[in-house]
Amino acid sequence: MQLRYLPRLPLSYLHIRPSRQFFGLATKLEMTQASSTNAHRAVAGPVAIGYYRFTDIFFEWHQALPNQADVSPLKALLAYNALVHPDHPLRKQGINGIELYLGTFENGEMRLLFSSAQVEYMRYWLHTVGLTEQLIPIPSLEYLIQPGDLVACSPDVYSDPAVLKKAIKNIDKNNKRLRGSGTLLTSRRFAFEKARTLWAAKLGTWCAMDFEAWDMDHTLLTEFGWSLIRWVDGELVRENGHLIVKEHRSYTQKYVPNHREFYNFGPSEIINKQTFKQRIRDIINKHREMGPLFLVFHDNSQDIKYLKSDAVQAVERLDYILPDSPQKGEIYVVDTADLFAALEGDESNNKRSLERVCRHLQIPTKFLHNAGNDAHYTLDAMMSMASGAPVDQQREQRWPKRTEEDQPKVEFKDWEEDSDFSDMEGVMGPPTAYGVDEP
Repeated sequence: MQLRYLPRLPLSYLHIRPSRQFFGLATKLEMTQASSTNAHRAVAGPVAIGYYRFTDIFFEWHQALPNQADVSPLKALLAYNALVHPDHPLRKQGINGIELYLGTFENGEMRLLFSSAQVEYMRYWLHTVGLTEQLIPIPSLEYLIQPGDLVACSPDVYSDPAVLKKAIKNIDKNNKRLRGSGTLLTSRRFAFEKARTLWAAKLGTWCAMDFEAWDMDHTLLTEFGWSLIRWVDGELVRENGHLIVKEHRSYTQKYVPNHREFYNFGPSEIINKQTFKQRIRDIINKHREMGPLFLVFHDNSQDIKYLKSDAVQAVERLDYILPDSPQKGEIYVVDTADLFAALEGDESNNKRSLERVCRHLQIPTKFLHNAGNDAHYTLDAMMSMASGAPVDQQREQRWPKRTEEDQPKVEFKDWEEDSDFSDMEGVMGPPTAYGVDEP
């Protein structure tokens, strides 16, 4: 049985988000009693809200059906080609493909999931269009994953059956690689997926910040830069800025480049120390009053010290763990060094520099160690990762076949790691094509 032979359900609410309309409807449905021989897999009872593993629904559900006549319609509806078809009953209006869910468990492993609403809707749809005589039994509650069992859960859309099938295999392969990995990598992966989820929801303001201090005395702040994004009527709005402390302009760096005068994204503002302090506090207070504020840093420890120092005194309390439901007025920390470590699969404490992260993400940079430029590139890096695919899928997309079978860390080429290789391209030519070794 192929999807093209399945009649479409001519109901106006077919493409309404299931979480809004479905649960009230589903509770009115009479649940089919499971046969005693299949009671361990399919049971009757009230609808539970949660998720089911894609593989359990795909491979196991039809085996639990007591009526063999129901098996073929269910298998046809769950076939890879059917799931991505524009006429599939789970297709949402405006979504180019089937929207599934990628859940992350406490041990860092991920699973592709159906929501319980989707599972309920499929059994209802099959019965309504006459492909099953009765509502088929739902999977056993022992297979149900409660929302509290997941540390992160984000939607994932598939429009190609081959891509969907490959995703199942890759998720399983990456889960095997993660077994035995440290808790640091696991926590970084949680943060990565949570950042993706919150970014996709277009919540609040995301503001990257960076300070520069005199490298002979780190209590003397010389610059501050910020780059922020928020949404107005669904449209992305970006703002950048660079402040220079007037009283400290004579202090030049000894160990890092002096790029204070080379801001790439507009004019710098030269202001006194008191105005410098107030401007930073105003930026934070303004945007936390508008909704949740996500402060984005690259290796946050030093910048947060500056925010709390007597020279700025802009924040008192920060949340370092991204929540499911960020609150207006709260400030949350996002660190691109940790996000990139999750992406490359690194469980060490050695954090990449901003220059190297941007190079690996193919973000061109110019005049780093200018606070305004660093903030701008930090936000670029965060957006590049947060707007991409889930962590394991994104890793494979960016650096195909760069991980070993038994560990998730990407093995970069020398020319990717060392900027000196790039400096030599004009003399020796570029390295071998990306991702291709010399014969």
